[in-house]
Amino acid sequence: MRRISPREARRLMSRMGVKMESLEGVEEVIIRMSDRELVIEDPNVTVMEIGGQRVFQVVGNVSEREVGVAEEVVEAPKISEEDAMLLASQTGVSVEEAKEALREAGGNLAEALMLLRSRRR
Repeated sequence: MRRISPREARRLMSRMGVKMESLEGVEEVIIRMSDRELVIEDPNVTVMEIGGQRVFQVVGNVSEREVGVAEEVVEAPKISEEDAMLLASQTGVSVEEAKEALREAGGNLAEALMLLRSRRR
């Protein structure tokens, strides 16, 4: 069986409707998975268009790195001055103590009331 030269291979692919081109200036390719990343440095990237779809062929030095789980950001509840004053008057604590209880209860007035009452015992 005779080997096909790269020039002949390109000509055959062109006849079959396959378009090929190299991407220049690519510094790195990253493939992200749920627990890690594959990093391909100094890649040679070829783009082929076959039947209306683009296929990327990447060749290079592969390294692997783990990815940490992003920490969830929790917003502090908005505490209204009226809620804090109502809670303070109902429980006999200062407005600042009432605000702190509301923060601990996630802004829930009833839960903050029960929290302050349980502390007084």
